[in-house]
Amino acid sequence: MQREDLSRCATSTIGFYRRPVATWIVLAALWLVCCAPFLQGQARKHVLMINELGQSHPGPVVVTNLILSALHSDPRFQVEFHWENLDSIYLLGDSLNEQRDLLVRKYQHRKLDLIVLLGPDPIRLLGEPANAVFPDVPVVFCCSAPGQIDQMSPHPQFTGSWFQLEPTKTVDVALRLLPKTHNLFVIGGQSRYDRRLTAIVKAELVSYENKLNVTYLTDLPMNKLRETLKHLPDNSIALYLTFYKDVQGQEFLNAAEALPLIVAASNAPVFSISDTYLGRGVVGGFVVSFEEQGKIASRDVLDILGGKLPQDIPIVHDPSIYMFDERELRRWKLDESKLPAGSTIRFRQPTLWEEHKWTLLTGSLIIVGLGLLIIYLMFKQKQLKASRKEQIRLGGMLINAHEEERKRLAAEIHDDFSQRLAVLSLGLEMAAEGISESLTETNKQLHELMNTASELGSDLHTLSHRLHSSTLERLGLIAGVGSFCKEFNAQQRMQVEFSHQDMPLSVSPDVALCLFRVVQEGLRNVQKHSGAAHAWVRLEMVYGMLHLSISDDGAGFALEGGAERRGLGLWSMRERVRLVAGRFEIHSEKQKGTRIDVWAPIEPNPEATPSRPAVGPVSASVAASPLPAASSAARQLFTPDRSMGGT
Repeated sequence: MQREDLSRCATSTIGFYRRPVATWIVLAALWLVCCAPFLQGQARKHVLMINELGQSHPGPVVVTNLILSALHSDPRFQVEFHWENLDSIYLLGDSLNEQRDLLVRKYQHRKLDLIVLLGPDPIRLLGEPANAVFPDVPVVFCCSAPGQIDQMSPHPQFTGSWFQLEPTKTVDVALRLLPKTHNLFVIGGQSRYDRRLTAIVKAELVSYENKLNVTYLTDLPMNKLRETLKHLPDNSIALYLTFYKDVQGQEFLNAAEALPLIVAASNAPVFSISDTYLGRGVVGGFVVSFEEQGKIASRDVLDILGGKLPQDIPIVHDPSIYMFDERELRRWKLDESKLPAGSTIRFRQPTLWEEHKWTLLTGSLIIVGLGLLIIYLMFKQKQLKASRKEQIRLGGMLINAHEEERKRLAAEIHDDFSQRLAVLSLGLEMAAEGISESLTETNKQLHELMNTASELGSDLHTLSHRLHSSTLERLGLIAGVGSFCKEFNAQQRMQVEFSHQDMPLSVSPDVALCLFRVVQEGLRNVQKHSGAAHAWVRLEMVYGMLHLSISDDGAGFALEGGAERRGLGLWSMRERVRLVAGRFEIHSEKQKGTRIDVWAPIEPNPEATPSRPAVGPVSASVAASPLPAASSAARQLFTPDRSMGGT
């Protein structure tokens, strides 16, 4: 496939030579692409990275990623990397010397700007000045403790950082959390790297052999190790180092493969010495921070590639840190308050407030807003109810004031004008009697004046009665309604039939006045709007309620909007009925007449007996009265009690 691509490229190049202009354009483009980094001020650098464990240990992986990220974000450099993995897990005997020879043969003719060493074996490989492979190339090292390098002499081209491997501090914090601990089990593997790390830790834990029963679980196959961890005695803790190979040669390529098997089998809490193990089931401890190692190495790499000499960059002893997994602390019921000050807690599960803070805040604001809105609406509803009550009260006061004014006007008309007209009528009658019969013309005029005065008195009496009926107050509802129907029948020349049944003789004055006014307004509406020839008014007691019915055989109207168009009359009837806690209904169809039904509550007098039914047409006559009739009318107007009740 590569040969075909090269052949196509050659063919294309030959074709371009036949087109000189196109050829020069392509060559110029290629030159720009190749030289673009230099034109932008970037310098191409060659960096060799030698990793002891390759991708087997998460620590060097973290450091490598941080170095790559730092170089990628720096616009000054364009770096070409060369990778070498020693895989010390598999190294035996003189394999390290053989790999040194391979590196010499592979890179002795290449120009290297920097070498990065990750782990103790790469440092040991290039760290002896007598056997220096690349004496003039600066070196940055990390991911190793001083105790892992035997008799290393200082080299001027070396700089970097050591981490502090202090397992004793991890054991101390474990004893603080679990003060009843009697047994310590150290877990490690059998690879070259595992054994070297176990030896360092064993030397550090010598002082604890008199305090604890220290057992090293380093020479067991994985299945036997898991079975042992399942049956650890009470008051025990475990310390995990590394495990890349067991005693039977079974290999575990990375920490994520062996560590979950170990922590899942252990019936005691497992502590560790590396921050990369957190999140895999270990409690934590005084751990090596590979993240901090990566930050220091990234800074040193950028400084050296930028022109700084290694001997001008001091070697750093990076301290370990206390770091713990909050989930494992909770799992083993360990008191977080007993941890050293400044401890880092990872994987802390957020509280409900921390996890849903903005949701809860938003929800709370919405609830508060809705609550305020509800309070505002309730306040407005209360105001509306108060306004409605005030409206009802004012409506009642208006109607009562209306009635009082009617009563005052009726009394004034009756007591003043009617009496004065009666006196005038009597005076004219007496004057007529004293004039001789020969004065015929004078007598005729006097009779005309008497008739006019009598008619005026009758009209004033009728007006007074319409304004306020004393019959209603003196004789009751039935007599008042019956009297008004007779009067209306006589005045309007319309047949009005009034009937009543099972009515109490005593009715509340407010209810009686309400029903009387409804009859007045209802019959006026019949006369004014319906064109009816007959009307029927009925009063009765139905299930403890007073029922008033007013009907006619007139034109009727459409209820949709029709009632409202008829103005103040229907409104006043409804308001009157509502003020006495009654019910008002209108039934009407075009050309089928109209019926008004009113139900009003009443508490009849226990001593009152129902009235006898009285059904039949109400008739009245209006006569042109001669002189005796006029005298009778005058006498009627002059009598206050009878004039207020008679119609």
